[in-house]
Amino acid sequence: MQHNNLITLLIFLLLVGCASPQKQRVSRIRVIPRLAIDSAIMEDGYQLPLKIWLNPKKRLQAVIIALHGFNDYSNAFDGLGKALEKQGVLTYGIDQRGFGDSTQRGIWAGVERMTNDLTILTQLIKQRYPQIPLYLVGESMGAAVILAAPQAVIQSDGIVLIAPAVWSRDTMPWYQQLALWIGTHTLPWMTLTGSDGPTLHPSDNHEMLIAYSRDPKVIKSARIDALWGITNLMDQALLKLDQLTGPTLILYGKHDEIIPQKAFCTMLSRLPKNPQMRWVLYKDGWHMLTRDRQGQRVIEDITTWIKDPTHPLPSGEEQPNQIIDVICANFK
Repeated sequence: MQHNNLITLLIFLLLVGCASPQKQRVSRIRVIPRLAIDSAIMEDGYQLPLKIWLNPKKRLQAVIIALHGFNDYSNAFDGLGKALEKQGVLTYGIDQRGFGDSTQRGIWAGVERMTNDLTILTQLIKQRYPQIPLYLVGESMGAAVILAAPQAVIQSDGIVLIAPAVWSRDTMPWYQQLALWIGTHTLPWMTLTGSDGPTLHPSDNHEMLIAYSRDPKVIKSARIDALWGITNLMDQALLKLDQLTGPTLILYGKHDEIIPQKAFCTMLSRLPKNPQMRWVLYKDGWHMLTRDRQGQRVIEDITTWIKDPTHPLPSGEEQPNQIIDVICANFK
């Protein structure tokens, strides 16, 4: 019996060593990064599609770079972008590498590549609007990219993290970490859909979710190695929290089923002391906060904060930093 177990273990070890996670193909082209009409050209020639919300009749007050979540694309910010343009704020919604209208869809680009893209994009927009405040807004994965890119954060005038993806390995149960490792090193190309696991609800806005599920630009499944990649990103996001010292607005919904409360509270507990950090817990909020049924309240909070990061937020759901431990202990 022991002999058979040893053979089984050896076969298993051989299997897990026969595959590795795939990343996007790397181009050898080198160009000068620039902003085009509807895209941002990176230094390797890769084009990041842009969606722009701008009211030319309004005096420009601020500029936003908006980064979407995993398998989503720039349309995630349609409601927020339209609200901001009424306030004279220009929003650049980005299709990050492998998502939306970008190339090599569904293939993970890598943490370094995605954070470099944000840093370059931040530099390009600062050069175009040198006297205008620039803010970074990220939803879920997009928030993790911002956290993992401190050079971009330093160049900005503040950041907004919407339901930040901070479900790092050290907040996952061991069996989940093991399953991810085994899947990535045996069947990295296998794709998973929402029906392959427990049913999770990203929002209470059912009409929006139906439209979202029918949108051809939304990726409906995920390669296992892409899940491995976003986990690496979330690890990096938590590791670089100590560099988060400027104006920061963090938003989270009490009903979020995508980013566990334990992971979110771990992030809050590791944040450096920052008098410019503010956070909001929406008692009726889910994961897609700006698209939930109460999304307008979230949008109003963001637009208020962009206009003045010290102004009281209209939702009235901002939480004191001093009692983070108390709130997290009573989440459930």
